[in-house]
Amino acid sequence: MKLGPDITRIAALLGEPARANMLTALMGGEALTAGELAREAGVTPQTASSHLAKLEADRLVTRRSQGRHNYFALAGQDVAELLEQLSVLAERSGHMRTRPGPRDPALRRARVCYDHLAGAAGVAMLDALLAAGRIADQGGALVLTADGHGFAREFGVAVEAAGRRPLCKACLDWSVRRSHLGGALGAALLARIYDLGWARRSPGTRIVQFNAPGQRAFEAAFGPLAVG
Repeated sequence: MKLGPDITRIAALLGEPARANMLTALMGGEALTAGELAREAGVTPQTASSHLAKLEADRLVTRRSQGRHNYFALAGQDVAELLEQLSVLAERSGHMRTRPGPRDPALRRARVCYDHLAGAAGVAMLDALLAAGRIADQGGALVLTADGHGFAREFGVAVEAAGRRPLCKACLDWSVRRSHLGGALGAALLARIYDLGWARRSPGTRIVQFNAPGQRAFEAAFGPLAVG
């Protein structure tokens, strides 16, 4: 008998195309209804409900009830990070969707990874923070430095970790194949970018669209915005 975590059940859940599509749709950090997820997965509402029950039972998604409606969201940042890592492996192995569509360059440029900035913009932001000494890489662990605390205050974000969530965490980006900034700080920086009016979420997608003044301000703070 082998001891330790059994990954086969989780792997089987993620390996079913409809469930994988549902989980990917939740990568934007928003809660969606079963009907919305059914459309994302291309299945009937009844089939979607069956899939969601399995995902909920194994704590990959959580259910939120509001009135007569049930909404589903990823169970946590760790689930989002797992999906991002699998996307890296899938792209490296050449397993790409057959109809990528015109929005792929925009997704690669800037998108939401659960609640923080990903794509070329997210990687550029982490690179800039490391180069300026605001974040230090200590043996693979990211640490906010004293200069980083000062920068965060000036930028207008709180720097306290939330619960067990780390303040700074490297999240391997599937499109650039380098790390972008996750953790509580990554989430706070993206929220601040929205508050400053530099960018907004493209409705119904994970794409983060920078306006012209916002792009100039972002590049002044973190470096050039280009497609990864």
